[in-house]
Amino acid sequence: MLSLRVSVPEPLTEPVLDVLRGAEGVTGLAVLRGASLVPVGDVVTADLVRETANQVLDALHGLGVHERGTIRVQPVDTWLSLAAYRAEQQAPGASADAVVWAEVTHRAYEESELNWTYLSFMTLATAIAGIAIIQDSAVLVVAAMVLGPEFGPIVAIGLALVRGRGHLLYLATRTLVLGFVVAIGLTLALSLVARGAGWLTYGDLVQDRTQTAFIDQPTQWNLVVAVIAAAAGVLSLTSRRTTNLAGVFISVTTVPAAGNIALGVAVGAWDQVSRSATQLGINLIGMAVAGWLTLQLQQVLWSRVSVRRPRMIGRPPH
Repeated sequence: MLSLRVSVPEPLTEPVLDVLRGAEGVTGLAVLRGASLVPVGDVVTADLVRETANQVLDALHGLGVHERGTIRVQPVDTWLSLAAYRAEQQAPGASADAVVWAEVTHRAYEESELNWTYLSFMTLATAIAGIAIIQDSAVLVVAAMVLGPEFGPIVAIGLALVRGRGHLLYLATRTLVLGFVVAIGLTLALSLVARGAGWLTYGDLVQDRTQTAFIDQPTQWNLVVAVIAAAAGVLSLTSRRTTNLAGVFISVTTVPAAGNIALGVAVGAWDQVSRSATQLGINLIGMAVAGWLTLQLQQVLWSRVSVRRPRMIGRPPH
């Protein structure tokens, strides 16, 4: 269930109410006359079934509400309403399968912003990955994978391709590329300092590593894992089951490969650099393509949903 709040100038109030009255899955409809100060006008609130949210938001967008007012949509974790329960039961499809495109797109823009926070997390994750390789520590590799924020822009690239948003594609690609360039560059600088202090040698990088050898050994299975992980990550984000994302982060070798590139350049281990760059490219391309295909499939399947699986409509669970 979603909570919808619309602030509009008074001339738009009735058209907005007409849309909400005629839409499936809308309950708890209310209007507060004169309650909005910016813009000067009214506030309309309603409960909205997730499965029908796209149609309602598209209709409001068509009225130009986003240009003259504000549309706010928030998830409702707990609600008690027999009318809302029945509306959810009667809505086509299933709530867990419904993709609210406005919600996903807003999140994609947020996570594709190139800012100091993103660059800091990328750099810290890549630096930890470098230390993990030197110490041959699988635990530190996992920590670096979880810390890296690169999955957000990767999903945004797929979303931009599916929804035809060129600006988002540019932002996400820029953030992804520059994030890795900056992180590798700063980790390289730290690696050169460590080499000068005698903490890092050529032998440290090319020695037999039992825990982290996979980082510079790209195989066809790396691509398979990247595809599966990206598909799972997209499903987690679109269904809001973000507790599954940790498994996605520790499944793909992106940040560790970036860390190995920095170390390899610092000590002149160019074979390591080449293999790690291949590993990084395989994972990034595989994840971006898989994310795009998953979102495309979700869009196609959801657009064809017309009848939900028959379910008994009775009293809501206690």
